[in-house]
Amino acid sequence: QSLTVVQCSFDDYSSAYPKVASWSQEEENSDCCLWDGIKCNEDTGHVIRLDLTSSCLYGSINSSSSLFQLVHLEWLVLSNNHFNFSEIPSEIKNLSRLTALSLSNSSFSGQIPAELLELSKLESLDLSFNNFHLKLQNPSQANLADKLANLKVLHLGQVNIASTVPHALANLSSLFFLSLTDCLLQGEFPAEIFQLPELAFLTLTYNHYLTRYLPEFHNSSVLVDLRLSHTRFSGKIPDSIENLESLYSLGIRGCSFSGKLPLSLGNLTKLNHLYLSGNDFSGELPASLEKLSSLKTLEIILCNFSGKVPDSLGNLTQLNSLTISETNFSEQNSYSLSWIPKLNQLTYLDLSGSKITGEILCLLSNLTELTQINLAHNQLTGPIPFCFMNLNKLSTLYLHNNQLTGHIPVEVRKLTQLQILRLAENQLEGSVPNSIFELRNLQAFDLSYNNLSGIVDLNMFLLNLKSLTSLVLSSNKFSLLTGTNVSTNLPNFTVIGFRSCNISEFPYFLHKQDELASLDLSSNKIAGQVPQWLLNVSTNSLEYLNFSDNLLSGFGQDLFVLPWSKINTLDLGFNKLQGPLPVPSSVSIYSYIVSNNQLTGEIPIQICSLNGLHALDLSYNNLSGMLPECLGRVPKSLANCVKLKFLNLGDNQITDVFPSWLGTLPELEVLILKFNNFHGEIEEPQTGFGFPKLRIIDLSHNSFTGNLPSKYFHCWNAMKDIRASKLTYLQVKLVPYDVLGFTYYGYADYSLIMSNKGIEIEYPKLSNLITAIILSDNNFVGEIPASIASLKGLRTLNLSNNNLRGYIPLTLSNLTVIESLDLSSNKLTGQIPQQLAELTSLAFFDVSHNHLRGAIPQGTQFSTFTNDWFAGNAGLCGEPLSRKCGNSEASPAEDDPPSESVLAFGWKIVLAGYASGTIIGVVLGHIFCTRKYEWLIKTFRLQPESNGRRRQRQRCN
Repeated sequence: QSLTVVQCSFDDYSSAYPKVASWSQEEENSDCCLWDGIKCNEDTGHVIRLDLTSSCLYGSINSSSSLFQLVHLEWLVLSNNHFNFSEIPSEIKNLSRLTALSLSNSSFSGQIPAELLELSKLESLDLSFNNFHLKLQNPSQANLADKLANLKVLHLGQVNIASTVPHALANLSSLFFLSLTDCLLQGEFPAEIFQLPELAFLTLTYNHYLTRYLPEFHNSSVLVDLRLSHTRFSGKIPDSIENLESLYSLGIRGCSFSGKLPLSLGNLTKLNHLYLSGNDFSGELPASLEKLSSLKTLEIILCNFSGKVPDSLGNLTQLNSLTISETNFSEQNSYSLSWIPKLNQLTYLDLSGSKITGEILCLLSNLTELTQINLAHNQLTGPIPFCFMNLNKLSTLYLHNNQLTGHIPVEVRKLTQLQILRLAENQLEGSVPNSIFELRNLQAFDLSYNNLSGIVDLNMFLLNLKSLTSLVLSSNKFSLLTGTNVSTNLPNFTVIGFRSCNISEFPYFLHKQDELASLDLSSNKIAGQVPQWLLNVSTNSLEYLNFSDNLLSGFGQDLFVLPWSKINTLDLGFNKLQGPLPVPSSVSIYSYIVSNNQLTGEIPIQICSLNGLHALDLSYNNLSGMLPECLGRVPKSLANCVKLKFLNLGDNQITDVFPSWLGTLPELEVLILKFNNFHGEIEEPQTGFGFPKLRIIDLSHNSFTGNLPSKYFHCWNAMKDIRASKLTYLQVKLVPYDVLGFTYYGYADYSLIMSNKGIEIEYPKLSNLITAIILSDNNFVGEIPASIASLKGLRTLNLSNNNLRGYIPLTLSNLTVIESLDLSSNKLTGQIPQQLAELTSLAFFDVSHNHLRGAIPQGTQFSTFTNDWFAGNAGLCGEPLSRKCGNSEASPAEDDPPSESVLAFGWKIVLAGYASGTIIGVVLGHIFCTRKYEWLIKTFRLQPESNGRRRQRQRCN
């Protein structure tokens, strides 16, 4: 009777399958000991085991549940059900005879009750994978170890523990299996747990703040499976690892191990799986690995091994999965990989990013068991070999990001099991063969960034490839016919990439797509309003949307709030959008780009709700009014925009004072307010308002007045580092999403731009070495503050075209890495400090059109400077001027009028979607060397811009 009450206690037990649904008290089925999932004591008839695993149960278990009347239970398994986030009732203590309890993956929540620790006979406890809803904090792990001393199996994966691991766990001397994966653990893991005499399985993965060196292992260890991936375990792998004679699997992905792999690793002859990826190993891969005769999986990704990949790996004939990717192994010709065909049991081969040159070897076609091949991100040349078409078990083929030429083989039709085909970013030419449309199992197809030509009919994909979910055809030379009369049985797409496909209208098949995650229609010729039907497409699934570089004029009916609720990357830049700024409805959006349009009006207050923004680019519009304070101020109830790294509001008509409250943004690195109507003095920063991570600030071409913001210079800590420890690029990595092996990212790279007479040169990478303060073309007065010298990592300083007076500070000589210093067109007096000649990195130095006097410093970099950089200072003398010191006559060059050319920096965010790799565009333009910009042109490949406040921008494609 208790069991039937348990059955009826769930909200919908009628759908439970297969166990509970079969329970019945009808006469022919009245013996509960014969019911599915139940075992009884043969002598007493008491129910001693209840196993309801995966029974589709839904509903809460409350304290009055008849389940707790089954007091003879020794075994209770309720895993893989849904108990509606109810708490584990304290009445669990009634089941005092339990030796095994499993509540894993069953949607329990709350604190694990102290009463559970009264089940002192427990030998197996599994509370894992309740998605962090369960907590073990009070009672603690130490309490658990003290009370449940008989435990042999303890699985607490994804239980929210959020503490250090107590040494008391080492008292569980019978422990055979311990999993603390993804428990928010921190601190140093106790070494003595490794020495537990019965411990065979230890899993600590995904505890990113858990630290430890590996201890010395004793030959008495019975460890079979050791998983430490994605923790902060570090140090060297000890030679004593060979004592783990029973080890079957070793996973240390994403840790911080370093040094050389010990030769003794090759003595683990029972090892089947070895994962070494994402560590800082050095030296060559030890040849002793060839002794791992049982090895089936070898994974080496993002390690610092040197030398060549040893041919001896060909002796690992039991391998069925081999991954050597993105390592520092030396460049190798494809012929040096002739050992790979010896691995005739391989089903998975990944050599991506391995610096392989030459043509693809036909020898690989001997690996007839292969189902997946990844040769992407190499320097492979030549055609796609026909021999590959004999790999009839192949389901995945990645050849993207190489230098492959020739045509797509017609014989591709032989790969009938193919589900994923990526040929992007090669130099393939010719037409798309019709044999592609015979691959009925194809689910993901990427041909982007090749030289394919002709006409491609979208209908062929829609009619023939019904399993297709990802189709990327971007940036080829063909024209895509999007007109379709297909109205039923369309594939359900998640990814569409039609960038630069010469289309002039929104493809109508999109109107039935409800599951899109990524849609890229950028760089086409789509004009006019965004149609109303498109605003209903995938409103609850779309994450990446790019309509940039078209001729769009707006959203119908002056749409103010965009409908896509999950969007994280939105690029509407370089269109002709008019009216007010549309606001995304997704509060989790990472990047919003709407630059180079014709938007008007004020920035709406609704922008304040986008509290996940990393990048916001509203530049080159006609926006006006004042900035919403929420862009930087943290309101009492909301923490808005605290992740923002890049803010570009340049080239608008914004009228406001300096938004000092932006200084609260803790991650802001780039602030561009140039070419607006900002005015007034920049007040001293308040506590917590100092832009601590700012590396680039451009306030040029505004109407700021007063003194330079000297106290801010003390706050800009990111500009004080002379040398970066590691070269990185200012980049926002957005939320990735996986589609059938494609890992799609929205990402934002920041770049330096220079305009010249309507032509722009664009560099899509901005390294962390670039630091810049550009305050030119304002009305700043007073002296150059000495505090600027504290910014010892500063490389570019432009204070030109202001009303600065006084001397050039001697302390500028402390800016030892400065490369560009522009103080021209001010009212500076005195001499040029001789100490500036010690700045060996200084390549551009312009002090023209001031009131300087005396001798120009000589030697080092100053010997390379031109006459123009000192012009307009009647009292200066010495080279490169023609006036000798002591000569009162001014040369004509010194009296030249101010240059009509005004050097201005432009900044822009470059946004792209990419799959499993970074696409780096190289944009080349004409470079015209003029007068005093030789160094900047040489270093940044920039161009001086023609005189004028506003300028037309164009994107170079």
